[in-house]
Amino acid sequence: MQFKTISLDEAQKLVGREVGLSEWRAVTQTMIDGFADATDDHQFIHVDPERAARETPFGGTIAHGFLTLSMLSALTFEAVPVLEGTASGVNFGFDKVRFMTPVKTGQRIRGRFLLDKLKVRPSGIVEIAYDVTIELEGSIKPALTAYWLTLAMPDRSNNG
Repeated sequence: MQFKTISLDEAQKLVGREVGLSEWRAVTQTMIDGFADATDDHQFIHVDPERAARETPFGGTIAHGFLTLSMLSALTFEAVPVLEGTASGVNFGFDKVRFMTPVKTGQRIRGRFLLDKLKVRPSGIVEIAYDVTIELEGSIKPALTAYWLTLAMPDRSNNG
């Protein structure tokens, strides 16, 4: 995939604006089962479709909230421009995360990214804060909202 790159000056002009909207992506039972295996969270509402259909108000299994949250990385890669001169981006944390609506197995989600803050440290590392919404196709209410902090690490490969 070819990533769009923008300069730091261009990025600073985008503060307060939406900077990315990902494609829709289905959340499958295979994804949910893999996440359950990776995190050892095999609660039936995630991994047992028949029991979840019988015993929950969801009509079947739902994605782990943390699975939905973890999708931010992939959604960002396809939607948000990369700063020129950046070697990598890393998570710095979240100031707020809210799981608003369960994601039912088979539903499609997408990420909407608003650039809230951008600050260059003396080291050249760029702190970036996004107001993020993961939308559910066909739903007014989002799956989650978050205030996500990331760091854009400068490419120092030519400095040594």
